[in-house]
Amino acid sequence: MKRCGWCEGDSLYEKYHDEEWGVPVYEDDKLFEFLILETFQAGLSWITILRKRENFREALDNFDYKKIAHYTEDKLTSLLENPGIIRNRLKIKATVSNAQAFMKIQEEFGSFSKYIWKFVDHKPIVNSVTNYKEAPANTEISDTISKDLKKRGFKFVGSTVIYAHMQATGMVNDHEVDCFRYNEVNKTY
Repeated sequence: MKRCGWCEGDSLYEKYHDEEWGVPVYEDDKLFEFLILETFQAGLSWITILRKRENFREALDNFDYKKIAHYTEDKLTSLLENPGIIRNRLKIKATVSNAQAFMKIQEEFGSFSKYIWKFVDHKPIVNSVTNYKEAPANTEISDTISKDLKKRGFKFVGSTVIYAHMQATGMVNDHEVDCFRYNEVNKTY
């Protein structure tokens, strides 16, 4: 079974690739989870975040943005002391402000999903990547989304982070064309 080259050799990476990566996500809860994980990933490898994902889930109240938006200084301090997550003060504080900005987008657009998917006309972009190293790190669309999110108060949402979010949540299919998931994912829409 042929997989994208970036995930081969690590069972956790392969499971994530085989079951989640590139599958369109429309649920706000899941979109928020991926957005937060991607912001923590900035400057780090995705496998580092993936290995800590369950710790993040536990520490961040199952990525409940309504709770996160109201975290107190005591809660932030406890997160900074949690060895199971990335203990970066700026990223932890950004998680709270991003939760607040996320809810403002929900109020304005009805859901974060409606907001984010409008940038791709509500349907995934299907690329023809032959080698994962050829996939872009960012695009004009990720630039546009990044700028808009920053205007709305989001932090750690540079264009590269946003493009990774688009890949993870299926807004773009960057599976290698000979990967078994390429056609499977395309059949989901």
